[in-house]
Amino acid sequence: MGKNLKEAVKMLEDSQRRTEEENGKKISGDIPGPLQGSGQDMVSILQVVQNLMHGDEDEEPQSARIQNIGEQGHIALLGHSLGAYISTLDKEKLRKLMTRILSDTTLWLCRIFRYENGCAYFHEEEREGLAKICRLAIHSRYEDFVVDGFNVLYNKKPVIYLSAAARPGLGQYLCNQLGLPFPCLCRVPCNTMFGSQHQMDVAFLEKLIKDDIERGKLPLLLVANAGTAAVGHTDKIGRLKELCEQYGIWLHVEGVNLATLVLGYVSSSVLAATKCDSMTLTPGPWLGLPAVPAVTLYKHDDPALTLVAGLTSNKPADKLRALPLWLSLQYLGLDGIVERIKHACQLSQRLQESLKKVNHIKILVEDELSSPVVVFRFFQELPGSDPVLKGVPVPNMAPSAVSRERHSCDALNRWLGEQLKQLVPASGLTVMDLEVEGVCIRFSPLMTAAVLGTRGEDVDQLVACIQSKLPVLTCTLQLREEFKQEVTAAAGLLHVDDPNWPGIGVVRYEHANDDKSSLKLDPEGEKIHAGLLKKLNELESDLTFKMGPEYKSMKSCIYIGMASDDVDISELVETIAVTAREIEENSRLLENMTEVVRKGIQEAQVQLQKANEERLLEEGVLRQIPVVGSVLNWFSPVQASQKGRTFNLTAGSLESTEHTYVYKVQGTGVTPPQTPSGTRTKQRLPGQKPFKRSLRGSDALSETSSVSHIEDLEKMEHLTSGPEQDVLETSSPEPHPGSPTLQDTEQTGALQNGAQRPEDDRPQVEELESLR
Repeated sequence: MGKNLKEAVKMLEDSQRRTEEENGKKISGDIPGPLQGSGQDMVSILQVVQNLMHGDEDEEPQSARIQNIGEQGHIALLGHSLGAYISTLDKEKLRKLMTRILSDTTLWLCRIFRYENGCAYFHEEEREGLAKICRLAIHSRYEDFVVDGFNVLYNKKPVIYLSAAARPGLGQYLCNQLGLPFPCLCRVPCNTMFGSQHQMDVAFLEKLIKDDIERGKLPLLLVANAGTAAVGHTDKIGRLKELCEQYGIWLHVEGVNLATLVLGYVSSSVLAATKCDSMTLTPGPWLGLPAVPAVTLYKHDDPALTLVAGLTSNKPADKLRALPLWLSLQYLGLDGIVERIKHACQLSQRLQESLKKVNHIKILVEDELSSPVVVFRFFQELPGSDPVLKGVPVPNMAPSAVSRERHSCDALNRWLGEQLKQLVPASGLTVMDLEVEGVCIRFSPLMTAAVLGTRGEDVDQLVACIQSKLPVLTCTLQLREEFKQEVTAAAGLLHVDDPNWPGIGVVRYEHANDDKSSLKLDPEGEKIHAGLLKKLNELESDLTFKMGPEYKSMKSCIYIGMASDDVDISELVETIAVTAREIEENSRLLENMTEVVRKGIQEAQVQLQKANEERLLEEGVLRQIPVVGSVLNWFSPVQASQKGRTFNLTAGSLESTEHTYVYKVQGTGVTPPQTPSGTRTKQRLPGQKPFKRSLRGSDALSETSSVSHIEDLEKMEHLTSGPEQDVLETSSPEPHPGSPTLQDTEQTGALQNGAQRPEDDRPQVEELESLR
């Protein structure tokens, strides 16, 4: 991670430093390397930090190491350094300065967000403010809690009400921070029959409150949403406030839509949040300010309870948390704050108005005109499609079919979201999975626009990218059923139903030794599918092919990606089947040849051993004795013929080499069989890629006229080659070696048929003339 850091690690592992001291004592080398000796200079230390930040030079360069924070971001970061310097001041000066910074920041935030006579608590964790508010509510409702503690809560259990659309993990966090059991949480469902699917059901909440009071519980606090974390819906805060005042419940509001309180026009539902007991703001992402704390504004008159709850503190470090925000608000000014939030809302409205004109795109927050969050997804109304998408129940559809269509559309939306994130990174899109709607794409410029620098041109580019991807999505969704039917009808292919794959489909080739009932590894099938994948990628078509394990299985499959409208599914399926069959036959041919060669080698060893035994019998025992054999061979040499064996791979048999040594010519053998190939060869135009359906419906290359069209093309080639070449080809064909020429045949025919009638020559002349 940098040269200096590598040297430090090397020093830690291999070396020890010694200092020259008068007493000669040795310093232990257990301390890490940079701390040994007299210390490091500032330049070296900063260099080490820089190397740690940016990584090693050998590593791949990253696209964005540090976000673009801008000048206002540097002001916010400067506040942390100033806070450390300010903490070293005299206590009296420090107290006056902290009071001024805290009071100014609190006053500015309350005026900007229309929260009159409020107090502010600054915290690093967004949920920390709500936990302190819950502790304040407990101290306010239980007077003896400071003395009796949990016994008071046990006799009358508190209840905290959360919406079903609240942030995940919020209730567990509150229980862990407050030491309360999980039954103290009550999740309020959202509207199921009327209204938004992400707004709290007020009537059901009132029923829950009454039931808890009858059971001896104490309704303590209600958390409402002014813009849910998922889709940005706002609860009916006005009615919730009336209900909380009726039963004495603390109302806390949080959400991204609270940022719109700084604008001139605010919706009534969001404006009602200014009358609540407390609210949590996150100005850091709204204004593009890094390392800025979140703020919880609340109304309470007892400073002792706020001190016990932890909302106020006497520590200088806690009070100086507001310093970065104090500097940033002064740098931006009121106009700068309003302009940033207004720009984010305009971006969301611009995208929402543009998506309303795009077919097959559904917006989920159409009724929330003031929400700066836009959530959309792709859908297509096909016969038997997902009833959730169309909003109309289909009674004749099976639940399995509905689930399959749901997963299929979710996979396409997930693919669309990933594509848009890569094409338009400045948009800050996120892909999320909702319980009812499924996979959706969210555009929340309030949380990302200030950091990423999103502009109106980026929104227009995003809409253009969506329109360019829609044809691929619709065509892929339409071709899936056709692909399934073609694969089912094809011999040797099995259609694999993988709803999480955003493509045409998944297919697997079943070879002869494939055990369909077993889910174990199949080495032979892996070889066939690996070769099939290589052959398909060599075709250079517009489709993408991948190989992966089947869902809940270890067997290999071919995954076919997204397709356009000109894909010939029948040709694609036939090509896959034929290519896989060829690979299997070739592998079997190689295995059979290996077995034949092995058997041939064994047979050759047996025959060679027999030949050696026969040679010993012919030569005799005396010739095998070294000295006697030499003398005997000198007087009477043995005329032994050279014998050997040759192996014919084509015939798979052993043959004698006597013919080779005698005639000095090697045997020709049998012609090997041809490599199996596909039965279908489709005629393509120059430059046309495989699996194209562009000429499928034309009359020129229809099934009844394809042969005649090819013949017409050949005739046109003959005509363009010129009449002189045709005359030469017909009048003087190239004779085969050893075959009689045309003149010789005419002479021999005249000699054999000398008594022929002269009329017989005329048709021959006319025939020759016609050929010419």
